[in-house]
Amino acid sequence: MEFDVLSIVQMIGGLALFIYGMTTMGKGLERAAGSKLEKTLEKMTGNVFTALIMGMVVTMVIQSSSATTVMVVGFVNAGIMTLKQSVGVILGANIGTTVTAQILRLSGGDGSGNLFMDLLKPKNLAYIIVLVGVIIMMLAKKRRTRDIADIFTGFGILFIGMAVMEGAVAPLADLPQFADLFAAISNPVLGVVVGAGVTAIIQSSSASVGILQALSTTGAITYSAAIPIILGQNIGTCITAFLSSLGGSKNARRTAMVHFYFNLIGSIAFLVAIYAVQYTVGFSFWENPIDKGGIANFHTLFNVTCTLLFLPFTGLLVKLAKWSVPTGETQEDPLAKLEPRFLTTPALALDQAQRCIADMGEAAKSNFHLAVDPMFGGSAASEEIFREHEAFLDRAEVEIGRYLTTMHNVRSVDQRRQSAEMMHSLSDFEKIGDYAQNIFDRADEFRQAGLSFSTT
Repeated sequence: MEFDVLSIVQMIGGLALFIYGMTTMGKGLERAAGSKLEKTLEKMTGNVFTALIMGMVVTMVIQSSSATTVMVVGFVNAGIMTLKQSVGVILGANIGTTVTAQILRLSGGDGSGNLFMDLLKPKNLAYIIVLVGVIIMMLAKKRRTRDIADIFTGFGILFIGMAVMEGAVAPLADLPQFADLFAAISNPVLGVVVGAGVTAIIQSSSASVGILQALSTTGAITYSAAIPIILGQNIGTCITAFLSSLGGSKNARRTAMVHFYFNLIGSIAFLVAIYAVQYTVGFSFWENPIDKGGIANFHTLFNVTCTLLFLPFTGLLVKLAKWSVPTGETQEDPLAKLEPRFLTTPALALDQAQRCIADMGEAAKSNFHLAVDPMFGGSAASEEIFREHEAFLDRAEVEIGRYLTTMHNVRSVDQRRQSAEMMHSLSDFEKIGDYAQNIFDRADEFRQAGLSFSTT
């Protein structure tokens, strides 16, 4: 068997199945957990330890540290969570993401010759699990049952994709060029760059580690080649949070920087420590082939160790993030609270819309006083502030209205009623702003004409 174009197509197809299965399973688990998942994450961040545990649990459920970090960036951007609170969740998310690699190691091993035992192996059991998922999906009438079907099918497709990738790369074991390639990648800097690059492209460290685990079945990847790549994969996964924070508040961008600094500093520290030991004492296994279990274990070791090391220094991460994204002169947009990521969680979306409507109320009240007070002896109104508030009210009515009408999964009668009341409120505040503008303009004409109210 040769490694040809068909093998490349099969490998890409296997990767697509792997990512699809991981995403489907994660979304099914997230929907099955309900909107309480995000609400619990929001509330259980009082100290770094509870935040760490929640970050780890949520990431285990949705099978993606990138998704958890993006969620946290959204919380910080919306003002629900502080930058300091986000650090613990990010630390926990990095531990939680290692679960995927540990699950994938179960698919290894040769056949035992016993049909029953072979069927219990994940890569074989996957087909039965997909069948069960499809049957549940065909018979399901409720949304929750279909979510369970997604969990089954996603889990099965995850392992099928892994098996397809392993089969596609199997011929590489006989190619000396493949072994030479990974011998070159044993250069730590090149290995980190390759790992970070691949992960940044596919935007998933779990998928990137899965590819490495599939390639390890050829026996051509040594510990010396795999370790720098794994460290690079942890750095590359930060790209998703960076992209998510673009256009957000300064604290949202700082949250993405916390994630980046955790992985960058941790990777540099690990590289220095590992190569210092290798060049002084030496590891007996350094040039031995690494298997899927070895990759999973090192991935877990790195994230757990870095988390334990950083726990006493979370303040340092916050300071580094603030230094990287300094406070600018620009004013934060009050409507940044309308986080698109919360649209699938009505409870959170309604909370954020309520805060923005409260800001509308304050702006409308301020404009009323700016328009009326000068007419009765008050200080002269600031036209610039008045126009600023009026522009905000006009924009807020449109954006909040659009936000409320694009919410998903609104099933509760109370939530529907709350949404309808909010629509009325934002319309009323915008009208108050319009009335204040009419008074402001007439009062301005009144003053320019040199007129004033009599004292009696």
